[in-house]
Amino acid sequence: MMELKDTVEMMLSSDYKERFKAEYWQLKIRYDKLQKMVDNWDNLDFTPTCPYSTYAHQLIAMEDYLMRLRYRAVLEEVELDD
Repeated sequence: MMELKDTVEMMLSSDYKERFKAEYWQLKIRYDKLQKMVDNWDNLDFTPTCPYSTYAHQLIAMEDYLMRLRYRAVLEEVELDD
């Protein structure tokens, strides 16, 4: 699984397609981690600051953003290797 640190080189690239991939992967990594937290809500080893609904709404927004990036990738012929 890719980690945020693995996207640094892509983000610093002069190639916009590489920066696009970095943007996608950074969001995907954060989305997956937040989804895991929400899925394990009742078994967390800490008390979240925000209510469950706040995180759930954030996931919806992130999922929408991911979907739009995937659509753009198709239009711009960027291979995301998803």
